[in-house]
Amino acid sequence: MKNFFLFVLLISINFSFSQNSHVLGEKYYEKGEYEKATQIFKKLYTKNPFNTTYLSRLISCYQETEKFIEVENLLKNKLKQSHNRGFLYVHLGYNYERKKQKDLAKLNYELALKYVEKMPTYGSVIAFTFKEYNLLDYAVLAFNKAMAKNKNLNYGFQIAQIYGEKGDLKKMIDSYIALIDKKSDFYDIVLRYVSLYITGDSENEANILLKEALIKKSNSNPKNNWNSMLSWLFTQQKEYDKALLQEKALYYRNPSDLGAIFQLGKIALENKNYDSAKACFDFILQNSSIDSEIIDSRLSLAKISIATNDNRAESIFKFLINEFGENENTIKIQVAYADFLTFQKNDPVQAKIVLEKALSFAISKFDKAKIKLKLGDVLIFTGQYNKALICFSQVQTKLKNHELAHQARFKVAQTSYFKGDFSWAKIQLKVLKGSTTQLIANNAVDLYLTITDNESQDSIPSGLEKYAKADLLAFQNKISQAIDTLNLIKLKFKGHPIEDEALFKQAELYTKQGQYDLAITNYEKIINLGDEGILTDDALHKIASLYHNNLNNKEKASEYYQKIIFNYPSSIYLVDARKNYRKIRGDTF
Repeated sequence: MKNFFLFVLLISINFSFSQNSHVLGEKYYEKGEYEKATQIFKKLYTKNPFNTTYLSRLISCYQETEKFIEVENLLKNKLKQSHNRGFLYVHLGYNYERKKQKDLAKLNYELALKYVEKMPTYGSVIAFTFKEYNLLDYAVLAFNKAMAKNKNLNYGFQIAQIYGEKGDLKKMIDSYIALIDKKSDFYDIVLRYVSLYITGDSENEANILLKEALIKKSNSNPKNNWNSMLSWLFTQQKEYDKALLQEKALYYRNPSDLGAIFQLGKIALENKNYDSAKACFDFILQNSSIDSEIIDSRLSLAKISIATNDNRAESIFKFLINEFGENENTIKIQVAYADFLTFQKNDPVQAKIVLEKALSFAISKFDKAKIKLKLGDVLIFTGQYNKALICFSQVQTKLKNHELAHQARFKVAQTSYFKGDFSWAKIQLKVLKGSTTQLIANNAVDLYLTITDNESQDSIPSGLEKYAKADLLAFQNKISQAIDTLNLIKLKFKGHPIEDEALFKQAELYTKQGQYDLAITNYEKIINLGDEGILTDDALHKIASLYHNNLNNKEKASEYYQKIIFNYPSSIYLVDARKNYRKIRGDTF
């Protein structure tokens, strides 16, 4: 037993020594101290002659110090000891290449490939050794030869990735498509890899090649996967109408699931593409008899109605209430109706009655939380901030770490901000910056920066209190009063950091009212404050969008898209600007 423990102890000591030496050797290597690294890796390799990591690093150290003869002798001796190590031919070939002996390099690469034909299961080791030296064409050859000799091997993903590294996007995409064609189970993982090359720009090379490959496949060998991927691609490009055509084709083949079309409508709605969103929800209503799908689609249509001011929202809510009643199954209708009554009809009293009634038949703690969150909003609307804070705090306490609790914390911070309690608001927002829910985290960061960038210094007024008041009025949908408050900020705090925020906020409210010219004037003022302003590219994009989508002035829209393209190449709006600029210009690809 003593001998056994001694044996284990010696192994542990040896392993620890090797690990520490390896780390030190890597540090020397990274710093370019190749002589020192050589000594360490030589010792490590001598003690561990089957460790290919130590061998590779020792070879590299020799080559960096131009000791090519040492590498050649080392590898030839290894090959004499065993001919079953084909990857050594790759190392030897690359060593000849470093010595400018191209013919000998090629000869050894071919010997490595012949070894793959003899022992295909070692093909991946040889291919990855080629890849290590950036000999990508040889790596592809090695993978293909291995698969040709052994039909059970599949290196399709590795080959596709190599084509991607080479920048050969067509072959990469064709390889990924072939994988799905061979086995549908590969769809999700292929989508994950392909997404690394796809952007929101429909003229991006990878987008074009993927679309062409999928359309070709759809015509020659129809499969659901091709429609699904086309729908995904069009969604990335915000071409929701085209995505809907693909989803309809899928539905007609399997008329049992409308979930994908609902998700598409939701995405289109979030991106304010109301026509495409409406088309999705209308299609669901035409084809569904399931209560939950009908309710969700009609509620979404109500949101579209409110956003587009078409005055149909109230009739939609009344239909839903008459059709499905007031009960625990229709709580989402009650909550949405209360929001409508408060912020669109200016009837918070009736909204409160609706929510309190909903609370009486709510069973789930999550439903109760949603009702209380909306009740808090109604209380803020009526200026009952402390009661609103109690509602939000109750949700936080009942549902710790849940997304609804994070929403409640943000609402606590927002309410504190509205009240002018900026210190408490910041404490809450700091916690939320790490929220797992991206929207909440982003909103928290935005509000936190608004406060910290504009807080009073040394008792000198900064306008933040007034700005918070304007924000509150905007939240209460009292748009004209919010605009008037922002006018006071612009007059009193001209030249202060808060001026551009007041201009931007006011421009958004003008847009909401349909006063596009006034909005553009504000955005122009932001641009004129200086190119270094953090809101400058936002303002340019807003103006371009207004001219493009609201004023139908394509010439002016093009002018502003160009300014983003040429003056703000790192802007988050670059892809959208380029896409819309090309569309206006009439480019075809």
